[in-house]
Amino acid sequence: METLGVALGDRSYPIHIGSGLLKRVELILPHIAQKKAVVVTNTTVAPLYLETLRSTLESAGISVLPVVLPDGEQFKTWETLNLVFDALLGARCERGMTLLALGGGVIGDMGGFAAACYQRGMPFIQVPTTLLSQVDSSVGGKTAINHPLGKNMIGAFYQPKLVLTDISTLDTLPERELKAGLAEVIKYGLIRDLDFYIWLEENLEKLLARDASALTYAIHRSCVNKAEVVAADEKETGERALLNLGHTFGHAIETGMGYGEWLHGEAIAAGTLIAAELSHQLGWLDEKTVKRIEHIFVRAGLPVFGPRLGAARYLELMSHDKKVQDGKLRLVLLKEIGKAVVSDQASDAQISAAIEARCT
Repeated sequence: METLGVALGDRSYPIHIGSGLLKRVELILPHIAQKKAVVVTNTTVAPLYLETLRSTLESAGISVLPVVLPDGEQFKTWETLNLVFDALLGARCERGMTLLALGGGVIGDMGGFAAACYQRGMPFIQVPTTLLSQVDSSVGGKTAINHPLGKNMIGAFYQPKLVLTDISTLDTLPERELKAGLAEVIKYGLIRDLDFYIWLEENLEKLLARDASALTYAIHRSCVNKAEVVAADEKETGERALLNLGHTFGHAIETGMGYGEWLHGEAIAAGTLIAAELSHQLGWLDEKTVKRIEHIFVRAGLPVFGPRLGAARYLELMSHDKKVQDGKLRLVLLKEIGKAVVSDQASDAQISAAIEARCT
């Protein structure tokens, strides 16, 4: 098992990464204050891992209230969130009870947001079961639901007490979901970790083959990168925005196509290539570097072109982005591999040209 910490003063918390951790009650118990806990999961994950987690908790005398939600990005809504509140209120749950979010990014975001809201805040634990959630969404305290006008536009910063990453859950992860998770792994190399990017170029096939050692290293290295950024800028007032490479374009794809049509990682992959193309147009990346970035996403089995929604539609959707400041769109772009910047230098015409060049 590998362990690292997210340094946020008295709200710091550990991230445990390893195999079989769902059965390690001693890792969970210190973070549960009462003899009853809530496990929020979905219809896909529940048949696979709910009973394992439940029996682990019950072995320590903790009773479990399961809340099983429908699975899919399209259910990341107020209506679905209310199902959690209905269950909590119906069972007379107290604010000191712990909520465990068992699932991928959607469950982690919704479970965390429910915990942030219920009785003005109850403790929660992230138990991510997809590669994407293990390397990104479970760490850092971003919680949210979607709105028809924009992804993750309604939410709160609310840190977990623990992130328990059991890489054994990746054994049941569909191939498409595994590949989608690699988009966020590659992102860390692109924005701030050239050595990791080179390692990924050399070891991508091991990750695709689910080699446990390679996966553990990639997840740990990704979490180290994210933990450092979050510790320096918890509320995304500066450096943390760099974690959104490809996300402004990617969120436009997800919203424009309808939530769930493109997986988050697929949209981020295509969005990253639009950002790379725009970086090239601004004179920061040469064509060879853009091709190098394209090649690693192709090897990962991810899309490198976005859907042709039209540049005007992209710009409309992107105008709702959380990085818009004083009405001006700020984008995460690349100066080189391993160095990202937040910039408002690109004109609408340049952004449109990059979109048109990278959407089919």
